[in-house]
Amino acid sequence: MPQPDIPSHAVSQLVAERIEALYGQPLAELEAIADATPETTLLAALTGTHGDLALAERNIAFQLQRLRELTGPDQEIGRFAAGHILDCARRIAESVATRDAYAKSISAVLGGLRRVSAPDTHLPAVPAPATPTATTSRTR
Repeated sequence: MPQPDIPSHAVSQLVAERIEALYGQPLAELEAIADATPETTLLAALTGTHGDLALAERNIAFQLQRLRELTGPDQEIGRFAAGHILDCARRIAESVATRDAYAKSISAVLGGLRRVSAPDTHLPAVPAPATPTATTSRTR
């Protein structure tokens, strides 16, 4: 979960960096791979959750800016503005809860994954089949 002094957009950036480190490719390329894969994969789940996390962060920033506009020093707060202020505050609270839930979930998944070395491209040589040895037949 984000710390109070970390900007909200930094959480999705940290998650993106962890995904990139795990897969060894930029996030944009990984998203393209995930979108091109017809079946659901862990990569698709990670990139999709990262997208949801980033969306929650963008909504926090948008609602916070709107709240600042509504409560600026030159603004008069009447019944109409008060409703908008309350709505912005509610949306910020919902988006923060959403961001924190996604961050906790994806961090737990990423914490359980490790990057493995690339598979060896040279297959080990298959031993040649043993040549049958001549056996003498014993009859009784």
